[in-house]
Amino acid sequence: MDGAGREEEIGQVLQKILNDYEGGKTIDEINLYNKPNKPEVHDLIKSLFGIVYPGYFMDRCLKTSHPKSYLAVTIEDVFYHLSEQIYLALTYCKNRGNLSEEEKRQESYRICKDFFEKMPKIREYLETDLKATYDGDPAAGSYEEIILAYPGLMAITVYRLAHELYLDQVPVLPRLMTEYAHSRTGIDIHPGASIDRFFFIDHGTGIVIGETSVIGKNVKIYQGVTIGALSTRGGQKLSGKKRHPTICDNVTIYAGASILGGDTVIGENAVIGGNAFITSSVAANTRVSMKNLEMEYQTGENAHKSEELTQSEEWYYII
Repeated sequence: MDGAGREEEIGQVLQKILNDYEGGKTIDEINLYNKPNKPEVHDLIKSLFGIVYPGYFMDRCLKTSHPKSYLAVTIEDVFYHLSEQIYLALTYCKNRGNLSEEEKRQESYRICKDFFEKMPKIREYLETDLKATYDGDPAAGSYEEIILAYPGLMAITVYRLAHELYLDQVPVLPRLMTEYAHSRTGIDIHPGASIDRFFFIDHGTGIVIGETSVIGKNVKIYQGVTIGALSTRGGQKLSGKKRHPTICDNVTIYAGASILGGDTVIGENAVIGGNAFITSSVAANTRVSMKNLEMEYQTGENAHKSEELTQSEEWYYII
């Protein structure tokens, strides 16, 4: 086929795709300017880190000899851009769908002002999370190392910021924020979860904490833990209902454990061992663990036989 023929065929393919955009699908909307901007939200998170942890995440493009002058400029800039992203997000709010453009502007300003008024509270909670991380991890060399390098604290920080916007019923934006942290750390915390002070995530990769989870004070979670729903087959019919567990104060959950169900409560001071699978409540001061796996090593003439791992039919037992 010559060049002219190829050009004609490509033109036909392009026209088919362009025609498909007129099919009325939900994904057909092309308006580029009435939605939150994902890259800008990511940039806002980076700037918010500079406000939460002054001196650790400064924008080196801003030249000033006075730290408070730098912070004032940063806060004012973030306020403006965050307010704009909230305004764009309000278009998708079920409870605010009929607001006029002026009303949305006023509401976005109010929410943004409320968010920054809560910043001291957010920073107070993060101070406790930082101390819990240092006290709980013998590998932590310093507070500075944790702030700059630990994925757990990064994910918790983004969650605590996003959670305040979630409480103000801002759509889309809180989830964009926590999914950014998820993509960077492998830790998936829904902004709707309720998490108290002194929260410590160790290692972190693969952790999932669902929307209606409630987590108390001094809770420590290791990698691969799921605090999730027992079933989501009901889809949107389950929206707004408690689907995820309650974890009480001073609980430790070790790697690979799954705790599921909205009626499941893990009592105070409980310890959940690695790989435990729990779908019902656990009393306070209880230790839950898997029975030991048995590994057999063979030598000599039996060495060609494959290794076998045996496991009790019970998912877990209580000591």
